[in-house]
Amino acid sequence: METSAGIQASLAGRYASALFDLASESGTVTAVESDLDKIEAGLSESSELALLTTSPKVSRDAANKALWGVSAIMGLSELTQNFLGTLAQNRRLSKLPAIIRSFRAIAAAQRGEVSAEVASAHALTDTQLDQLKAKLTAREGRTVKLTTKVDPDLLGGLVVTIGSKRIDGSIRTRLNSLSQAMKA
Repeated sequence: METSAGIQASLAGRYASALFDLASESGTVTAVESDLDKIEAGLSESSELALLTTSPKVSRDAANKALWGVSAIMGLSELTQNFLGTLAQNRRLSKLPAIIRSFRAIAAAQRGEVSAEVASAHALTDTQLDQLKAKLTAREGRTVKLTTKVDPDLLGGLVVTIGSKRIDGSIRTRLNSLSQAMKA
């Protein structure tokens, strides 16, 4: 499997690469990716879970036991449960969000996809998302997988991030540009 040097160079990237290799060997890449989606949702919805992964006061064993229980409730695969245990033992749970992003990037590259993060002032409709996905797929020349978030500070428009490229069509940026132009 070919991954970018940037992903492999980072700590999170090395863990994500190892997890991807194990998932590939066992044929469970899709299941692990689904597990990571559940974990990411859990981290954003539960301040207790987020604190468990970032607090230095939580011992390795306590974190491992707590994550084992959470994993069972979430219905995570054995590979993902063991991986979380390894992160707990190595005190790397705070890197979990970055590991999830890196794993997604590796899995998407393996499938010939590219990931795009779309920030908008308001939630986009399914039709708008389909149109945006079609335009980005045509632009990039490969399948685009969208992740969306709502950022009311944008006022309107979109900010699309694909890898290191950023397409900023937000009203906030346009107003800032106009303000700078008027000062000159």
